[in-house]
Amino acid sequence: MRSQHRTCFDGGVSRTAVAEIDDWRGALAAAGELQPAIVEAILSVHGDRGQRAIEAVSERRVKRYRDFTVVVGYDDEYVIEDGRCTCKDSQYNLDPADPTQRCWHVLAAAIADRIDAVDEHDMWYSDVREFV
Repeated sequence: MRSQHRTCFDGGVSRTAVAEIDDWRGALAAAGELQPAIVEAILSVHGDRGQRAIEAVSERRVKRYRDFTVVVGYDDEYVIEDGRCTCKDSQYNLDPADPTQRCWHVLAAAIADRIDAVDEHDMWYSDVREFV
């Protein structure tokens, strides 16, 4: 079930239009920026993971290399590939079949992609990782 995206007078997306899991992604891609209603939708679906993802995007911690997208965490860097993450939260706590269960690293990569906030690096992460 999808709700329609309705536009407010100020050009933003209405709150009722982003209430479902697929809608925040579509609304974010259409808006090209984090707007209050979209942030509310992300937080309502993903809670603290959504909050951490938004913080990572605002701090430009989503990096794209030639071979991988990487999200810089507090203790390590996590590789995002095909919507999956190398973190322990993804490996042990989350159901990969449930789209509402994504680690904050995957959410950050999804958000950054949609608002053009990925820090691009023209090099191979596998080469960079050797020096880290």
